[in-house]
Amino acid sequence: MDTIPSVLACDVGNSAIHLARVNGEDVAGSTTMHLTDLDGLTNVLRALWEQMPAPKKVVAASVNGQGLKALEAAVGETLKEPVLAIGRDLPLPIETDLPSPESIGVDRLCGAVAAFDHFGVACVIADFGTAITIDCVNDDGVFLGGAIMPGLQMGANSLAMQTAQLFKVELTEPKWVFGKDTRQAIVGGLVFAARGALRELAEAYATELGHWPVVIITGGDAKFVCQDPGASELVQCQVDDLVLRGVAIAYYKTLLK
Repeated sequence: MDTIPSVLACDVGNSAIHLARVNGEDVAGSTTMHLTDLDGLTNVLRALWEQMPAPKKVVAASVNGQGLKALEAAVGETLKEPVLAIGRDLPLPIETDLPSPESIGVDRLCGAVAAFDHFGVACVIADFGTAITIDCVNDDGVFLGGAIMPGLQMGANSLAMQTAQLFKVELTEPKWVFGKDTRQAIVGGLVFAARGALRELAEAYATELGHWPVVIITGGDAKFVCQDPGASELVQCQVDDLVLRGVAIAYYKTLLK
């Protein structure tokens, strides 16, 4: 490949569309558009596209059909380009040990392929977004599967909606162990539960693998779970644009075949 193509990478999630321009290892212009407010999406697309050298493509990983339709409409109107959807127009980017790999969220597979592409060894990939996913890739680069649980904000909203006396809280990193009021108790419960799930699953995966994997965190709420990955005994690094990197890798893999 003489020229590395530029990719307008799009991650269409449950609550937002994340976009960035990717060229090889370089990621720039990361932008998040919430699905409840896509009024500025065409302007964002145009601005990113104009900064990308040719050749260039629009590639998306989507777990939200309606969100993908909205993205495709905006891209068609603004850029006059097709959106290459992973799993529909492009093959899945990573080998799996799953009976039905097409049923797995492609965002999880994109995060996994980006993590393994960078480290080249067994990885645990924990994405703290609308939902929390904690997945594992072995030393051969095979996606083994993982776990899905409610995200921190989903948990907070659920407590507020389904209890008589609990209320919606703003998430923060708990600086306490014992929650001294209801707000602290809710925030601590949510964050400590997420930390515990990450540790428990990482240990279980390590047992199955026979050694400790690299642990990578990503997603909008990752900062609450681990403020300083460099000082953590469990987490090696935080990569906010992990899935978008994987989206571009999914496209690059098709060029090598």
